[in-house]
Amino acid sequence: MPTHSPILLPVVALVAWSLIMWIWMYATRLPAIRRAHLELDPTAPQGELMKQLPAPVRWKADNYNHLMEQPTLFYAIALVLALTGEGQGMNLTLAWVYVASRVLHSLVQALGNKIEVRFLIFVFSSLALFGLTFRAATALM
Repeated sequence: MPTHSPILLPVVALVAWSLIMWIWMYATRLPAIRRAHLELDPTAPQGELMKQLPAPVRWKADNYNHLMEQPTLFYAIALVLALTGEGQGMNLTLAWVYVASRVLHSLVQALGNKIEVRFLIFVFSSLALFGLTFRAATALM
């Protein structure tokens, strides 16, 4: 029976959350496009058509895009920790803190987009990522 590093579970959890946000994005975007009778024009400048949709619809897409940005660093550092046998203990706790913070960030952005609150959550999640990165660098030295 193969064993795996415990830090891989938060990695899978964040990927699963990203897919949930993808579903939520399209579940709100497609009906909004129909209601607005938007003609999808491939020659329109990037994002021009989506600007016509209500802000709460755009928030879900914005958040999905955010989940494709900084979390890529989390995936990389978590894999480093898993490969070096450092995917447990404090590193596992920091990984779950990062994932929980990103889920909370998504909910704040998608449901009300209170920027000040979102920013604080982003900083908190970033601190967890800094911690993971520092601990991975230390483990490799």
